[in-house]
Amino acid sequence: MDIQLEKKKGLRPKHYGYIAIGLLLIFVGWKMLTGSSISTFRTEKDKLTIAQITDGKFDDYITINGNVAPIATIFMDAYEGGRVSEKLIEEGATVKKGDIILKLENMNLYEQILASESNLALKQNDLRSTKLEFDSRQVEGRKSLATATYELQRLKRNFEQNQVLFKDELISKEEYLLSKENYELSERQYEIVKLQTEQDDELRKTSLSSLDSDLERMQKTLGMVYQRLDHLNVRAPADGQLGFLDAEIGQNIAQGQRIGQINVLTDYKIEANIDEHYIDRVQRDLVALLERNQNEYPLRVRKVYPEVRNGRFKVDLVFTGEKPETIRTGQSYNIKLQLGESNEALLLPKGSFFQSTGGQWIFVVNQDNEALKRNIRIGKQNSRYYEVLEGLEAGESVITSNYDSFGEAERIILK
Repeated sequence: MDIQLEKKKGLRPKHYGYIAIGLLLIFVGWKMLTGSSISTFRTEKDKLTIAQITDGKFDDYITINGNVAPIATIFMDAYEGGRVSEKLIEEGATVKKGDIILKLENMNLYEQILASESNLALKQNDLRSTKLEFDSRQVEGRKSLATATYELQRLKRNFEQNQVLFKDELISKEEYLLSKENYELSERQYEIVKLQTEQDDELRKTSLSSLDSDLERMQKTLGMVYQRLDHLNVRAPADGQLGFLDAEIGQNIAQGQRIGQINVLTDYKIEANIDEHYIDRVQRDLVALLERNQNEYPLRVRKVYPEVRNGRFKVDLVFTGEKPETIRTGQSYNIKLQLGESNEALLLPKGSFFQSTGGQWIFVVNQDNEALKRNIRIGKQNSRYYEVLEGLEAGESVITSNYDSFGEAERIILK
């Protein structure tokens, strides 16, 4: 009797091969599907800004905002410290060079002046006393020299007479020798008196010269102290307008402290801050235009400051012709700064897409209401356009609004 064999249930080895082949086919299909797909973002067309690429004249300028400032500003620092005793001129007033703005008090300086005056008076008294002493000694010396000269001449004459008489044996030898010794003694005394008188005269000259020099130095010192006293009157250093004054009556001002400034209003300049992107292209003597009330006023870049702060650098511009009649310090103007010559180029209207792409790529709109990502190269820019160097053609449309909401999408479907 035959025995019926039951089929074994479960997976057999050959089944594992079939499963592996199936999984492999599924994986290959998924890779093929995902590899050919493009990340897509859907949005409404009305929410986007779409612009067209055009051929046109590219004006190489930028629009900057500047503020009117005085052509020069002179700061006022306190030459001398002191307490403000009087305030004669207020901020905003027009001043002339030399006008007293503030008066200060400094008791220490007053004491220094009194001490200097006292020292000068003592020095003058010493000089007068020394001069009187030297004059007295000079008179006495000249008297002594005159007496010695007289004695020398008298004794010389007596000696010469006795010398003749001694040869003729009319006087004794003792009398002759006595007259000779008296003459020689008088001669030595004359030389001593003469030498002493000459030394006194020389000492008088050197001593009085030194005293005169000391007195002159003290007078100069006193003059400088008086000048410091005059510095307690804070004066305007130039004609202009008192821009600000940081001082009140009773306030103590330290030496060297900045207390105000004078705005020179003989002319004006415009101070502007420019994005650091243009720092290599902005140079002195570039021309600019200020438009106001349908009039144009030419400007020139006078100074470019090298420091970059918060991504911007500063320039000063001055008028090269007429300036607005109503110009005032602090006014703000829009200025066109010409960076180079105009040329024909493909023009891409400016938009906020640049902040997302850095100008490296852009979404180009096709006839199927789709926008595809495309790499481009941008050159110069002005306040309205970018200069397109590569990647776009005239007549094409592009999305110029912000791309932040698109994420990593490479295709935009417009509804």
